[in-house]
Amino acid sequence: MAKHGLGRGFESLIPTELVNIDFDPTAEDDKGKLVEIELDKIVRDEEQPRKEFSEKALNELASSIKQFGVLSPIVVVKKDDGYQIVAGERRWRAAKLAGLDKIPAIIRTLDAQNRLELSIIENAQREDLNAIELATAYAKLKSQFNMTDQDVADRVGKSKSSVINTLRLLKLPESAQKAMQEHHIYEGVMRPLISADPEIIEEALPRLVAEDWTARQVEQFVASKKKKSSAKATKTSTYAKQEVKLTDKYAAKVRIGVKSVTFSCKNEEELKKLLSKF
Repeated sequence: MAKHGLGRGFESLIPTELVNIDFDPTAEDDKGKLVEIELDKIVRDEEQPRKEFSEKALNELASSIKQFGVLSPIVVVKKDDGYQIVAGERRWRAAKLAGLDKIPAIIRTLDAQNRLELSIIENAQREDLNAIELATAYAKLKSQFNMTDQDVADRVGKSKSSVINTLRLLKLPESAQKAMQEHHIYEGVMRPLISADPEIIEEALPRLVAEDWTARQVEQFVASKKKKSSAKATKTSTYAKQEVKLTDKYAAKVRIGVKSVTFSCKNEEELKKLLSKF
């Protein structure tokens, strides 16, 4: 059976072929083998990290299921009078679209941590979560189960740096995170905005979406804005004292530019007073 970089110890928990399992320490009594369960007795896991499913992809999978059946069983645990999905929600949804009454499944006994881990792995390895959903799932593993970045990396079969970079996306403001999800913006494109000022992010977002910017274009935009901001800060720091002195002396607002000095008056009377001092 082909492996797909699953975390250590999880290969046996997510079957990818129709196989019988003779012994399974996580199985519910004698139900470790492949069974068929009525679709209306199965519910999704509300803690499942994936929140969105492509309608087009689901319809394509449903068409395949109509022709070939469900080629890989879902994984469930018992819940009340029915079952809750651990891995395979996409197949479950597509099977309903295909008009099936039952779906092949394997029933297991898993604790909350294993259920969450399996949900993350099943989605990350088979049909990628969008980056914000994945980051949220990683954060949940860390906060709820006291995992380190390396622990999470080991569980999902990715590098520690990959996990850290994905988690950093949660530092983006809510508007940027929402844009990522709604417009399917890649993680790499958004990374240059993580350390940018909120004003720069809000200015970049509409153009980034409308013009389909690359990561390099985002980097250049942020760099140009930071350069202008730095120049302005330097100017402010250099001439601040002089501006205050001139403002006090002439009783008019004074701004010093690179090659100019500007006096501002509120009305004609102030202007006349200013001119009388020259």
